Amino acid sequence: MKKDIPRLQKYLRKLFRTDQLRVVPHARKKDMAEVFVGEDYMAPLYREEEDGEVSYQLQVVILDVDLEEA
Repeated sequence: MKKDIPRLQKYLRKLFRTDQLRVVPHARKKDMAEVFVGEDYMAPLYREEEDGEVSYQLQVVILDVDLEEA
């Protein structure tokens, strides 16, 4: 996962149109990273490998309370 981070960060920055997005490797899990926007934690990012194919899963959780502030 660590070697994939620069490409993932570049892709996500382009997708979400912000240079403030950072992808940081997880301290203990080798198949996981954490995504931040500025200093705010956004979501976990998982690397999946099945049948020789690699994919990435970004799990964004939106709390009901957060919607009230929008």
